[in-house]
Order: sequence, then structure tokens, then C-alpha cells
Amino acid sequence: MIMRDLSLLKIPTWDIWLAAGFSFLAPYLVYRLFHWLGTNEQFMKRWKSLKSKPKASAQPTLCSQLRQPPEKTEDEAMLHRSLNQNVDAICKQIGDNTDLYLRPFQFGQHMKAMLLYMDCATDKQLLDEFVLKPLMRLSSDGVTDRMDPNRFVRRLRLEWIPMSELEDTASLTRSISAMLVGSAVLLVDGSDHAILIGAKTKLLRAIDEPSTEALVRGPRLGFIESLRANTVILRDRTNDPNFKVIGFELGQRNRKKVSLFYVQDIAQPELVEEVKRRISQIDVDDLPESGYIEQLIEDNYMSPFPQLQTTERPDRVIAGLLEGRVAIMLDGSPFALIAPVTFNMLLQTPEDYYTRWIPGSLLRVLRYVSAFVSLFGPALYIAFISFHQGLIPTKLAISMSGTREGVPFPPLVEALMMEIAIEILREAGLRLPKPVGQAVGLVGGLVIGTAAVEAHLVSPLMVIVVALTAITSFAIPQYEAGVAIRMLRFIVMFCAATLGLYGIILFILMLLTHVVKLKSFGLPYVSPAVPFRSNDWQDFLLRLPLFKLVLRPRMLKPQDQQRETDIAKKGGDRDGSGRQSQS
Repeated sequence: MIMRDLSLLKIPTWDIWLAAGFSFLAPYLVYRLFHWLGTNEQFMKRWKSLKSKPKASAQPTLCSQLRQPPEKTEDEAMLHRSLNQNVDAICKQIGDNTDLYLRPFQFGQHMKAMLLYMDCATDKQLLDEFVLKPLMRLSSDGVTDRMDPNRFVRRLRLEWIPMSELEDTASLTRSISAMLVGSAVLLVDGSDHAILIGAKTKLLRAIDEPSTEALVRGPRLGFIESLRANTVILRDRTNDPNFKVIGFELGQRNRKKVSLFYVQDIAQPELVEEVKRRISQIDVDDLPESGYIEQLIEDNYMSPFPQLQTTERPDRVIAGLLEGRVAIMLDGSPFALIAPVTFNMLLQTPEDYYTRWIPGSLLRVLRYVSAFVSLFGPALYIAFISFHQGLIPTKLAISMSGTREGVPFPPLVEALMMEIAIEILREAGLRLPKPVGQAVGLVGGLVIGTAAVEAHLVSPLMVIVVALTAITSFAIPQYEAGVAIRMLRFIVMFCAATLGLYGIILFILMLLTHVVKLKSFGLPYVSPAVPFRSNDWQDFLLRLPLFKLVLRPRMLKPQDQQRETDIAKKGGDRDGSGRQSQS
């Protein structure tokens, strides 16, 4: 009897043993892999802390300039008292430029002077009206013959030149650097000091709506490439005296201005100091775009997820600052960087707060669903078709098998061909002019999909799955988050083609392990899910009414945790009929 029962037992085949062994071995390998990555990350942090002192200098404010004398470094060339030596030294370094202009003139009968500027970068009309005209009038008065040259230069800067941006310097290097970015340099014979006159030509484009972050309802205002104009935009929308701007100058060859924005009584001081430390450690020749800063100060360069949020919208920056975050902007780039960032921020838009809370919450949930479909859509199709046909309803399975009749490739190859074709069309549409790019994306998708189905290279259902995946990826507001999901989509497709649903589950475990360990300036990337904070869930998956969002996010540890006043809370206390409740 026992032998007959044993004969009924089926010995598992080799593929079942292989799947079982891999199921036990994979979590251990994942644990060892991330343990090694964590050790390596600690080593990188220690190595960064042992690096040399920061080479980038923070720009002092006007108040600090008045209190402190200009610093001199050992490698910095200084000006001479001889006007000819100073002009020769400047011409030796940048004299080959055809746009270098030298304007000699004379004060009185004996004191010679020279005005140097770059024609392409300096506003000559401004110089003629507010610099040369007053100086010519002064030279005709004959009051400068017996005056000490250094004292005369000081009086020029304080009394006789009606310009707001004036700087006194004894550095030849500083004079040349200022001249190359648009300032004019005034040299006087007998003085070892120069006056830097801010007369930069302003080449600004019109301020319009950001094309990458369009909204149905919201301000039609975006940043431009001028850091000064962007600062004006932020100050115009923020009249809080605690709104602070810290300036840096980065770049060894091409000096670029970088600004750090934060609200002093809200942002955590440790966060501000950490951001300042990372910015100060940047040592490169040039910073052409804010993406350089993002890559140089992020926590984990091996992660596919963005650890700083990029935006062209001032309202998004203001909202981040009022939550306790900081913003970084580079002169020459319209994109601001917001830190720290969590993954749920990448699926939110300012429009979530401009509309009523019910439609805003539903649209936010729709984006989460779109992100899930964009990541796992093709992988689930491959897993069910290749491994788990028994989980598909019978009628649907028969219909799906009919559509695959005559297709010579496995589902993985089908998905790869279509996904790669979609990515190529997407990239081509971005690089071409807008009218041509839209036509290429639309016509190319229709032609390739129809031709592939008629040639029996892919099944019609695969075309539907890939098209649905592409459409849902467009619903992700942040471009960097969409790129990360598109990269991970190919990895989960290979996992599904290897082990079916088991492979997808293992991929989810590896992904969760990574994002739980990932941090952005000390803030867990999956906050407020882990660690759990009930107050922060009011603006996580759903966005509760505004009068419920009384406190700022606790995960940021803001100094001022209160967001709304008592009057605002009372104004939002309404009964179910929509009328103001009577107390």
C-alpha cells in the first residue's frame, strides 16, 4: 500500500529544481551584492572627506565686501603703479582678441588713465553715458593734478562715477576675469588699484511657459538662462525676509556663478551646510549646464533614479523652499535643482495643488498606475505567455494563441524589437524640429507597427502592449524619472523571460532593496513610506484638502513645522453641506 502511494508521487523535473535553487540563492546573492555596494559607498564618502580643501569660493555679499579687504592668494598676479606695465600685462594675456578695446584719456595735465573692455560683452552706451561723460567733465576741471593716485581712484569709485556695480581691486587676475564676462576696467597711472565697472550686455530671451512642464491651470512663467533674472523672479514671488541666496563661483577656466536658495527659518541648518560643502568641492574646468552639478553632488552615482529634482517652474521651486528644501541654480541654465528629493515628488505636478483635492488625488493615483504599467507591462505579458498560460482565462488564452499564429520569434524578441523601435522613434522625435518630430513619431509608429504585424514578425497583442506602455510612460511628469523606468523595463523583461513571475518578483525585491537603501542628502528616497510617518501620508498617494495640510513634511525636519495659521484652519472647517460650520 505504501509502495503504491509512493509510486503515485511525481519526482520534480530539473527545471523545477533549478527554479527552486535559484529562488533560495538569488536573495542571498542580492544581499551580498548590496552589502558590498554599501561598503564601497562608505569608502567613497571617507575618500571624499579626506580630499583637499574646497577650491570653489563663496561669493561674499556687499556687506561682507565692505567689511573685509580683498583676499590675496600666492598665485594671483597683482597690479603695478605704472599704467603702461598694467596695460602690457593685460594685453599679454588677452591682447590677441580683436574685441579688446582700450580707451585712453587724461585727468588734468599729468594723470593718465585707461578704460579697457570687451566690445562683445560690454554695453558701450552705458559706458559712454555714465562713465566717460562724467570723467571727461572731471578731467576738464583740472582738480586732479596734485591728488594722490590711490586716493583719487577711491574718490572716483565713491563720488564721481554714477554706477551701482563698482568694485575696487588690486588683483590683475581678478581684473582680467571681470573684463572677460562684461565688466570694464579703469586704470589710473600711479595707482596699483583698478575699478571694475559692471556694464555687462544683457542678452535675455523672453520669459515664457516651460515647454517640458506645461500645465492646464497654473502660472505661465518659467526660468531663463540668466541667473540674475531667475533670482529676480524668485524674489518677486517671495517677499519673506528669511529667503536667503548664497553665491558661489565654480570652474577653473570658465568661472560660472552658482546660487543656493533656501528659507533660513524653515530649512534644516545641517542640510544647508551639507549642500554648501558638496558645491564647494566641485573642481572642474567648466559647468555648461546644471546637470554637471547634479552629477557631482548626488549621493549614489550608480543608481538609475535621479536624486535631485530638475524644474523650470518658479512655483515648484517656491513650494520646495517652503517645505524645507533647498534649490540650486547655475548662470546659463534655466533648470533649477531641488534637494532633497523623494520618489513620490517625481510623480507630482504643481497642478495637483491648483485643482480641487478629489480630481487632484485621482490624477496623482493615475500617474502611479501609469508608472507601474510602464515598468511591468511588457514583462507581465512575456511571463504569462511563456510560463504561466494556465493563469490566463481559457477564452482569452485561445484568442491570444490565435494572434501569435505564424510569429517565428519568442515573446522576448518581439518585445525587444518593438521597444527598441519605439525608443528610436522617441529619440528621433526629440532631436528633429517640433513639426517634423511629431510627424515622424506618429507616422513612424503606425507604419512600423502595421508592417510588423502584416509580416508576422510580431503579434497584434504585442503591438497593443508596447503602445500602451509607451503612452503610460508619457504620463510621468519628470523626464529623468521616465528615463529610469524605461531603463529598468528592459531588465525586468529579461527577468520575466528567464523565470516568469518568479523573475519579476525577484526583480521587485532587488528594486525595493535598492530604493530603501538609497538616500538624497540624508533623506530616505522612499519617504514617507519608509520610515512611516502618518502626517506625511496626507500628501503622498492622495492629496488631502489644503486645510488639512497644516504641518510641513516631518521627514525634512523643518525648523518651523507650522504651515498654516489658525485663521486658515478655521476657514477650512466646513460641514458636509459646504456651508461654514457654526460653533
